[in-house]
Amino acid sequence: MFKDFLRNGKVILLRRQTNIIAAAVVIAIFYGASMILGIFRDRLLVGRFYACCRTDLDVYWAAFRLPDTVFQLLVIGALSAAFIPVFSEYLLKDKKEAYQVASSVINILLLIFFFLVSVIFIFARPFSELITGAFSQSQISLMVILTRIMLVAQLFFLLSNFLTGMIQSHQRFLVPALAPVVYNLGIIFGILAFSSTLGIYAPTIGVVLGAFFHFLVQVPLMGKIGMTYRLSFNWHHPGVREIGKLMAPRSLALAIAQIEATVALFLATSLTAGSLTIFYLASHLMQLPVRLVGIPIGQATLPVLSQQGREELVEFKKIFLASFWQIIYLVLPATAILLILRIPIVRLAFGARGFPWQATILTGQALAIFSLAIIGQAIVQLLVRGFYALHNTKTPLLIGLVCTAINIFLSIWLTFSLGWGILGLATATSVASFLHAALLFFYLDRKVNFDKRPLLVSFAKMGSAAFATAVFLWVPMRVLDRFILDTTYTINLLILTIIATIVGLVVYFILSWFLKIEELKTLIGLAQKLGQWRKILGESEEILEPQVHSSGPTTT
Repeated sequence: MFKDFLRNGKVILLRRQTNIIAAAVVIAIFYGASMILGIFRDRLLVGRFYACCRTDLDVYWAAFRLPDTVFQLLVIGALSAAFIPVFSEYLLKDKKEAYQVASSVINILLLIFFFLVSVIFIFARPFSELITGAFSQSQISLMVILTRIMLVAQLFFLLSNFLTGMIQSHQRFLVPALAPVVYNLGIIFGILAFSSTLGIYAPTIGVVLGAFFHFLVQVPLMGKIGMTYRLSFNWHHPGVREIGKLMAPRSLALAIAQIEATVALFLATSLTAGSLTIFYLASHLMQLPVRLVGIPIGQATLPVLSQQGREELVEFKKIFLASFWQIIYLVLPATAILLILRIPIVRLAFGARGFPWQATILTGQALAIFSLAIIGQAIVQLLVRGFYALHNTKTPLLIGLVCTAINIFLSIWLTFSLGWGILGLATATSVASFLHAALLFFYLDRKVNFDKRPLLVSFAKMGSAAFATAVFLWVPMRVLDRFILDTTYTINLLILTIIATIVGLVVYFILSWFLKIEELKTLIGLAQKLGQWRKILGESEEILEPQVHSSGPTTT
């Protein structure tokens, strides 16, 4: 029986997901598990460090900034805009040449990576002083050490995310979706195992462990799908040059976004101790629906859009709009839930003894404002990939530049001139996110010419259903809180949240049926398929038979 379980598990891991929704469900299920672990991770951090040493916790979050900048510029810049579309095209023509291109790109980026990491490692102190507001010298010294430790993790992330790109280009999404789960497990292990003796160094060590696991879990599958690796630096290969050409504007766009994030870090660290932690906690909760819906559908759609791209615009629009409305339909009720149930959710997520009520209220207020950014941030994940599939990275760059400038201006003005503090940062983020999505859609529409009337009708229907959902979330929450349940107890708070959420979602689905929203049929069909989970994970054909002795990646 145990052997059968292992054999069936290998079959699922090796199967190919060719349906966008099936692939998105695979990603979303594991992203959901990862996000739950991420909330548990944040709760552990708050419980262990907020009451006693919130200044150290602020330093821990700040230490991610420089390493994450390297990761965003090199890895995300290359993968999302350039590598996956080009690699997917070569994979359809010549698998061997596709891996030659991949090897050269990885090797070239590794050289750039080691150069950038060396610069940051050497000049970590002046960089840390530059990007933080009111950190003391002891905090700066701690940030320097934590930053240097976290740089090690970026090497594993670079390699791991290229494995993710190649595996997803083969339309296999299960193993890459598992990687973030083991990453969070690594951090949780570090906190539980070492925090009593190593303090804030414990989760930092956990970051390195998690990044290593993130890489390690994907290695076996690369051998199975036949990856070959060469120690080559073919700068002149047309595929490598195409990736470089597409990557440059995307990396510039991400550089602008990193400036935006760095300004937010500087402003948050200029406020009272613990402000940066509250900002990130609220942001992490807001990112839940984005990561559960926007990113999975965007990731699953990109390889398919890339294969239609510039040649089949009719099919491109059909696939794009189907994914577009699926994202909006799913994130609208999530927005309502986070907006209305913000305080119960914050209490359930981070309500450790060391997290005071005042911090809970402030986090809830920030979450309410952040929730208005969910729709924008979720559909941006698809809109940007729509441009990438058309091999256009310049338009997202210019739009990102404008929206970043607006975000920075609003952040400074609202935070200091109006004295809104963390809430000013959250407001600026929400406004900029909405504007970002609107401008991207406007310019993509100019390229492919969507039919406007059905778009307006669909959004009006979904918006009406979402508004009613918000009302029916608020009513049972207030009634249960005031007259029925003593929500000072966690179990009662959980019951309140579950009941209010169920009532709100039932209203949303009933109105969806009444208004004949097509996405409800897709969701119902998906729910029916979930009863046949092995089939949906394996949709459609099995490409590789599980072997008794599996080989690792081949080096040639």
